[in-house]
Amino acid sequence: MRAEAGAPSLASLCALFLRVGCTSFGGYMSMVSALQHAVVTRRGLLTDQDVLDGVTLASVLPGPVAINTVAYVGYRLRGAAGACVSVCAAVLPAFAFMVLLATLYFRWGRLPQADRLFMGIMPAVAAVVLAAGWRMCRAAVAGWREALLAAGALILLLTWPGLSATLAVVVASALIGRLWFREAGGAPATPGARGGAGVLLATPVVLVPLFAAQAAVPVKLLAAFGGMSLLMFGGGYVSIPVLQHAVVDTYGWVTAREFADAIALTQLTPGPVLIAAAFIGLKVGGPAGAVAATVGVFTPTAVLMVGCAHGLQRCCASGAVRSALRGVRAAGAGMVIAAAFAIGRMAAPVWLSPVLFALALALMLRWRIEAFWVVPLCGAIGFFLL
Repeated sequence: MRAEAGAPSLASLCALFLRVGCTSFGGYMSMVSALQHAVVTRRGLLTDQDVLDGVTLASVLPGPVAINTVAYVGYRLRGAAGACVSVCAAVLPAFAFMVLLATLYFRWGRLPQADRLFMGIMPAVAAVVLAAGWRMCRAAVAGWREALLAAGALILLLTWPGLSATLAVVVASALIGRLWFREAGGAPATPGARGGAGVLLATPVVLVPLFAAQAAVPVKLLAAFGGMSLLMFGGGYVSIPVLQHAVVDTYGWVTAREFADAIALTQLTPGPVLIAAAFIGLKVGGPAGAVAATVGVFTPTAVLMVGCAHGLQRCCASGAVRSALRGVRAAGAGMVIAAAFAIGRMAAPVWLSPVLFALALALMLRWRIEAFWVVPLCGAIGFFLL
C-alpha cells in the first residue's frame, strides 16, 4: 500500500529514476537497492513489501529483474504512464554510457593500446559471469534435482551451442520443474494462476516469428530484440547465451570478440547487462539502431510486467508457476556458467589471462569487490603488462 496519499508527478518520477539509473553500478541488486532507498526509505511512496512484491513478480517473468521492478514500481505510483516514464529514466543513463563507450570502441578499439586493454578485461569479464553463476547456483540449487538441471543445461550449451538449445533448456527446465517440484508449489493454482503458468511456458513459442522480420534495419532490430527479450528467464546474465547465439551465430551482426567486448563494456556502465543491445544496435544501424535495439530488449518484458501486476497474488501463489520457475532458475545457473566458459575461450592465450581470471574471481567472491572496480583494474594490468 502506498504510504503517501498524493501520487508523485511524472516529472518527479523521471528525476527520481534518473538518479537511480545513474547510481546503479554493480548489477541488478544495486539498482533494486537504490530504488528501495529512494522510493521507500527517503520518500515513503511505497512499503518494503510493495517493492518485494515487485521483485518477486519480476523473478517469475522474463527479462531483467531490476528494470521489470522499476516498471512495477512506476505502475504502482502512476499507472501505465508512470511505468513508461520510470523505465525510460532508469535505462537512459546506461544507454548514454554505452553509446559513448561503443562509439569510442568502434573508432579506436582496433588500436594496439586498446587491444592490450581488452586482453586484460576479457578474463575479468569471464570471472564476473562465473561469479554470477556461482551465486545463482548457491541460491537455486538446493538438492540433487536442481543440480541435475544445472549440470544438464551446462553440458547441453557447451556441446550444442545455439539459440535452439537455449530455448530448449528454458522450456524443458520449466516443464521438468513443474513435475519434479510439485510438492513445493504452495497453494493449489486457481484458473487465473494456471493461465500465468501458460504465459510463462508459451510466450517464447508465440513470439518466435518475430525473429523472421524482414524490414528496415531499425525495425528488424526492434523485432529481433523484442523476441529475444521474452526468452530471457532468470535475469541479465542468463540472457548472455541467448544474445550471443542470436546476434553472433544467427544474424552475424557482431563477431564473437565484439560481443565479448560489449559484455565487458556493460561492466563499466550503470544498469543491466542487457544494455549491450545498444552496442550491437549501434554497429548494425547507427544511433537509430541503438535506440531500436534498446527499446526492443526492454519494452516487451516491461509491458508484460505491467500487464501481470493486477494478477500478482494469484501468479506468485500458483504452485505451477513456482514449480516451473524453480526448474528454470536451476537450469539458468548452468546457462550462466556455460556463458562464462564461452567468454573465457575468447581471452588471449597468454600467461597473464589465467592470473587475471583468478584475481578477478577472488576479488569478487572472497572480498566482494564490485565488478565496476574489478574490470577496469584488470584492464589496466593488461595494458601495462602485455
